[in-house]
Amino acid sequence: MGIGSWIVLGVVVAIPLLLIVIYNKLVTLSNRYKNAFSQIDVQLKRRYDLIPNLVETVKGYMAHERGTLEAVVKARGSAVSASERARAAPGDPAAMQGLAQAEGVLGGALSKLLAVFEAYPDLKANQNAVALQEELASTENKVAFARQAYNDSVMEYNTQRETFPAVAFAGMFGFRAAELMQSTESVEERKAPKVSFS
Repeated sequence: MGIGSWIVLGVVVAIPLLLIVIYNKLVTLSNRYKNAFSQIDVQLKRRYDLIPNLVETVKGYMAHERGTLEAVVKARGSAVSASERARAAPGDPAAMQGLAQAEGVLGGALSKLLAVFEAYPDLKANQNAVALQEELASTENKVAFARQAYNDSVMEYNTQRETFPAVAFAGMFGFRAAELMQSTESVEERKAPKVSFS
């Protein structure tokens, strides 16, 4: 066997090995971001479970704030549906954008509810309402941490998928770009507070 034959044999063996390595790396990173999304999903489910309890607790105190309470309930229903779609296809751009949008609406509705909460001294003294509000705030923090871990995993997956030589084969193997989960805070929440010293 001549040197040319060895080179051809080496190339024939190296290409399938390279494809196996690329495929396995993409599978690993894909599973990692899907697992990271499941951590978000756990926290969102906890959040969705806390909201009806909070609404029931404050309902008696806020009889004339019916519109605010209904907005929270409606936004929660939309967020649960969007979460189910995202759970079925983590990383799917449409599902992730829908979830971020629904969570933004829910976050805005909850912010209004909590702002109204401050206007009721009796409600602020209700230990159950205070405990639910604290649990909700804690869960929001856990969602933010889980979202960061998910976005880090998606970024690593997308980077691997888009670098050579994986980019040449990722589409062939069915690996599509994954979508980051955008912040769920509303535009109003992102604005810097105005400070006046006059």
